[in-house]
Amino acid sequence: MKLPQEFEKRMQDMLGEAYPAFLRSYEENKYQALRVNPWKAEAQEILEKSSFHLKQVPWEPNGFYYESDDQPGKHPWHEAGVYYIQEPSAMAPAAYLEAQPGEKILDLCAAPGGKTTQIASYMKGQGILVCNEIHPARAKILSENVERMGIPNAMVTNESPQKLAEIFDEYFDRILVDAPCSGEGMFRKNEEACDEWSLENVRICAERQDEILDCAASMLRPGGRIVYSTCTFAPAENEGSMARFLTRHPEYELLEIPLYEGMERGVPAWSYMHGNEDNGLSEETVANMHIERTIRLWPHKLQGEGHYLAVLQKNGEVPDGYEGFLKYGKECGIQPNEALRGSGKNSAKNKKSGISEGKRAYANKNVKGNKTAEGIRLFLDYEQEVLKTSMLDAEHGGFLTFGDQLYLIPKGMPAVQGLKVLRPGLHLGTIKKERFEPSHALALNLKPEEVLRSMQLTSKEPYAQAFINGQTLNYDGEKGWYLIQVDGYSLGWGKLAGQVMKNHYPKGLRK
Repeated sequence: MKLPQEFEKRMQDMLGEAYPAFLRSYEENKYQALRVNPWKAEAQEILEKSSFHLKQVPWEPNGFYYESDDQPGKHPWHEAGVYYIQEPSAMAPAAYLEAQPGEKILDLCAAPGGKTTQIASYMKGQGILVCNEIHPARAKILSENVERMGIPNAMVTNESPQKLAEIFDEYFDRILVDAPCSGEGMFRKNEEACDEWSLENVRICAERQDEILDCAASMLRPGGRIVYSTCTFAPAENEGSMARFLTRHPEYELLEIPLYEGMERGVPAWSYMHGNEDNGLSEETVANMHIERTIRLWPHKLQGEGHYLAVLQKNGEVPDGYEGFLKYGKECGIQPNEALRGSGKNSAKNKKSGISEGKRAYANKNVKGNKTAEGIRLFLDYEQEVLKTSMLDAEHGGFLTFGDQLYLIPKGMPAVQGLKVLRPGLHLGTIKKERFEPSHALALNLKPEEVLRSMQLTSKEPYAQAFINGQTLNYDGEKGWYLIQVDGYSLGWGKLAGQVMKNHYPKGLRK
């Protein structure tokens, strides 16, 4: 690999005697890893059931290195969302975010979705996860990965950080800023990043990172945490970005966090050297910022690509009592549509469908949007016919309709008016005339024990791949909707009629 000459010179100045070892890392094979999705399976279960050669990633409990011959991306488990293929160093930022169930969390630069889905695994379906991507095409990929992993509590937005900052003033408990960067840490993995590199691009990226971080700072509540990360070695985008941020935001401090084997501390002197000379910062200014609390992941020191991360905490605490509830705890969602509270004619239909009046009333009370109550009741009819469980529970805030699409939104989800929203929660399906058609997202969210009928496939036989390819399958059973599973993991919907299982795997995902 031919590295840019200016990049080589700067890295030699930075690393000194360690530079030859750094340079040799480009001759080595890149490390590959996957992260088990706990919504689908426990890590130990995959270790026991799979034929992959897995070895633990130190900083992520669900992360495992695999060997090139394993090819997990071609296994049906991948399409079932059992795991996410993710570069091992890239698992570190979300691990240090330490997301908790029930929190309000923002992944500000989220595509393609590796860190978003990792954060979701820590949240266990509880709380609100806003994952944002400014580029529309990448936002679509992000939304697809949220769907594949079966995440129920994510809102996918396609906005600029500035637009979000106008709406979410001191709203989030934790924010991940995996900032767009010059990508120097990905040269071994992606040679195109090497071809596109320039000192000018490093400068442009550093300026953009400053803007993004300022937006993030305004959206974090007192006492909250920001994790900043890049996949570059450039000090201007790493130590320099943190020093500039702390100069602008003295209400923040860097937290001292433990290192895993192979990780190294950031270098305070690089905050005013190696491209940072014109930022006005001196050794004395930087001394009290504790830049050494940031972390560098070097490819010649550990099994992963080059990354940088820092954990920032905002001073203060959320006020107790009513004042704190008003500012940080209130629900910002749309008010329930009073027209959806069923009575009279609709009550008669409720009785006919066999669904309890109590459940109907609860659903009506939690309906949000402007679709008719009849559409919601079509879903409840479907739920009674197909599921053993009620989708509307304590963790969900009610229904929301986008046109003829029905979603189940997270409890306390903020209002969506004025935002470009691709996915406002769990997509349940499509409301059609006199019937409800379930979504692929609903299938991937469900556990085997939550459905009345299922068809079991195994990855050791060709039928699972045939289903992913869109083929129909023969099956003897009661007609109706079936959750198709591979080795016990939900894969999609089939509908049985006349011993033929009609395939409802999305055409756009078929292999």
